Amino acid sequence: MDPVLLDVVVCPDCRSALAVGTPPDGTGQELVCQGCGLAYPVRDGIPVLLVDEAVRR
Repeated sequence: MDPVLLDVVVCPDCRSALAVGTPPDGTGQELVCQGCGLAYPVRDGIPVLLVDEAVRR
């Protein structure tokens, strides 16, 4: 993920910062909220910032 993008994008649910993480299955990337703990998938390099698509970590 582009570091500049991470400085701009926030969690759509609680507006906290997001950090790059790895899903439990070890494949791909996800953006994990530092506030509420929701993890948003990254598909084909594009973060899917929909609360309905997120999982609680």
